[in-house]
Amino acid sequence: MNIEAALLNVVLFWILTTPHEYAHAWVATKLGDDTPTLEGRVTLNPMAHVDWLGTVILPAITSLLGAGFLGWGRPVNCNPNRLRGGLKGLAVVAMAGPASNVLFALVLSALAVGVYRFSPSLATLAYNAVQLSLYLAIFNLLPVPPLDGSKLLLALNVPPAVYLELARFGFLLLLVAMSATNLGLWMHNWSVTGTDQMVNLFR
Repeated sequence: MNIEAALLNVVLFWILTTPHEYAHAWVATKLGDDTPTLEGRVTLNPMAHVDWLGTVILPAITSLLGAGFLGWGRPVNCNPNRLRGGLKGLAVVAMAGPASNVLFALVLSALAVGVYRFSPSLATLAYNAVQLSLYLAIFNLLPVPPLDGSKLLLALNVPPAVYLELARFGFLLLLVAMSATNLGLWMHNWSVTGTDQMVNLFR
């Protein structure tokens, strides 16, 4: 029940969610869909991408309870019928989010190493941001609607009826998985391992 750590997690998560959602919007426009532009999502303004439940409230609660870390940004709408490649284009748009988190984690790793001698506290903050960014990437790759990984199911021609049925219970499935299994712990361990490997690249 560390309130300070939970608040820091929420702030970092909100910061990291912004490039994640921007990447979705930017790639969708490059593939021919102007829906994100019309809805004002092709921007790095954090207020354009916040979902108060998914970006603030739920991450704070799960951080406080130590039940892994559950959260999301405001979903970017796009129309598969306007995307080059259709559902495969939708999968590319979906993967852009996690990919942006991995790239951002690399930048933050270089920052953590670069400022360590001058500001250990800033280096620690950057290190924690790397870990959370990788966690966000891993979490979003889970093939459960509405997470990014679920769009791969559509690209693999999973029957729409099956996908819709899964989507009905997606949020519940995530809550159960994060609270009743070691999924959150596994993703945390993977993100820690990945963070150490990334930081070592710049040492």
